[in-house]
This record gives sequence, C-alpha cells and structure tokens, in this order.
Amino acid sequence: MTLEILTSESLSPLRHGFFTRRGGASSGVFAGLNCGQGSSDQTEIVAINRTRVAQAMGVTPDNLLSLHQVHSTTVMTVTGPFADKPRADAMVTRQPGLALSVLTADCQPVLFADRHNGVIGAAHAGWRGALDGILEATIDAMCDLGANRSGITAVIGPSISQSAYEVGPEFFDDFMAETPENARFFASGTGDKMQFDLPAFGLSRLRGAGIASAEWTRHCTYSDPERFFSYRRATHAKEADYGRLIAAIAL
Repeated sequence: MTLEILTSESLSPLRHGFFTRRGGASSGVFAGLNCGQGSSDQTEIVAINRTRVAQAMGVTPDNLLSLHQVHSTTVMTVTGPFADKPRADAMVTRQPGLALSVLTADCQPVLFADRHNGVIGAAHAGWRGALDGILEATIDAMCDLGANRSGITAVIGPSISQSAYEVGPEFFDDFMAETPENARFFASGTGDKMQFDLPAFGLSRLRGAGIASAEWTRHCTYSDPERFFSYRRATHAKEADYGRLIAAIAL
C-alpha cells in the first residue's frame, strides 16, 4: 500500500508531511506505518517503516532525525545526524538534507518553517509540553538561527480532538493555575469530567507568540482508526501497546 502523507499549502514548497498509518509493514496493533522505535513492535519492521518515510522525504535513513520525547520544553538545534537520541521534544535547523521528525499518537505534531530565511522546526506538544511552553521555545530557537518571528508558519497535524479528550478536575486546575482565560478550551463532560480542546490550545499559544500563521489540519487521531494511531483509543480497547505516527519536515 502506498504511503498517505498529509501536507499543507502553508509549508509548501518545503518537503514535509504528516504521515498516516497507511503504507507500512507493521502488523497486529501496530498495523501500518508504525515509526515508534520505543514501541514493542519488531525493530527491523520499524526500521523498514522509517526507511520508507526517509525515502518519501528525500533523505537517507540516518538523516531522518528523531528524539527521545519526554514532554519537556527542551529544543535541540541540530546540524547533522546523531547516534544517541537526545531527551527533548523539539528540533530546529537551517541545515539542508536533514529531516526533522516527531512521533505522536494523540499529542500534537507541529511543523514550523520560515521559508524566506531557511529555518525549520518540529515539535511534539502534548498538553504538558504545550502548557509549559514547548511551542514558544521552538519559535525562540528558530529565531536564534536567523528566522524572523513574523515570517514563521506553523501547522499542527493529526491530534486528539475535543470530543474524544475527556479529562478530570485536576487537569482543569493545572490550566486554571496559569490563567482563568484557559477555561475557554474546556467544555462540560460527564459528571465532574470535562472535554479539553488540545488543538485549539496549541493554536492559541502559537498565535500568541506572534508568528505569521498557525493552523490545524483538523484530523482527529482518536476517531479515525483506519488512518491514525491513538494512545487513548488503544488504552480504552485495553491493547498492550500502540503505534506511533511520524511527522517530518526538511529544507
């Protein structure tokens, strides 16, 4: 099966894509394009999947860069491939020939570009990272490389949508502790539960950072099992593990 790659006009003509699970070699709960080296999928099969992504991005497998993601605000500035994956949640570069990638399964994959100044970035932004400032930190790191804040475009890829993201009162309290204005990202749920709008929160943080434009592809990972992996859906189904989607961008 051919790879399915979601792209955005906002990032064109740069090579980029939010890859769905279609077109991969994995099977079982990982069926499709599982690119998670930290999953319990077969190592050699994940390597095949990642090679297919690298080919689609026009880079060697070694130049398809990934991180050991830890829900932090740490951003790596990269100039070449690395042997050991650093513990971080975003990367930026101005080096051609490198594809920056992030892995997700409900969290936000965010791709950034200042096409005029030749600086790109990729960030993994779950609720914790987004609340703590990973998106702003990525933009700051791009500016340190010569990007112009008002020239940066950001696109949020497939993420869990509000209708599928039920949270408890403690979660809500974490956001209220930052500012009462965050209440607008929550809707009433069952009992004391609430529904959190992660993509809307991400867009708000991006737009508040003063960049040129920010958008979401409007794909929900939870509600479309044929195309996307979802940690929350796998948990609800009591599955032993789950696949990871990959998003990547290159100069």
